[in-house]
Amino acid sequence: MYELNDIVEMRKGHPCGANAWKIVRMGADMKVVCQGCQRQVTLTRHDFDKRLKRVLEKANED
Repeated sequence: MYELNDIVEMRKGHPCGANAWKIVRMGADMKVVCQGCQRQVTLTRHDFDKRLKRVLEKANED
């Protein structure tokens, strides 16, 4: 599963060409930041779960 500050890959890439997103807010809405152009996008948790492909990097690897 995913946590705050994880880097995730979505099913569709961002128009800037990057496909890595950092989770910066979790709740009923999810706020993610594109790692290519730093654009912030807010999605509902339902939409985020549908569009999530995989977790690329965990925030705190213990």
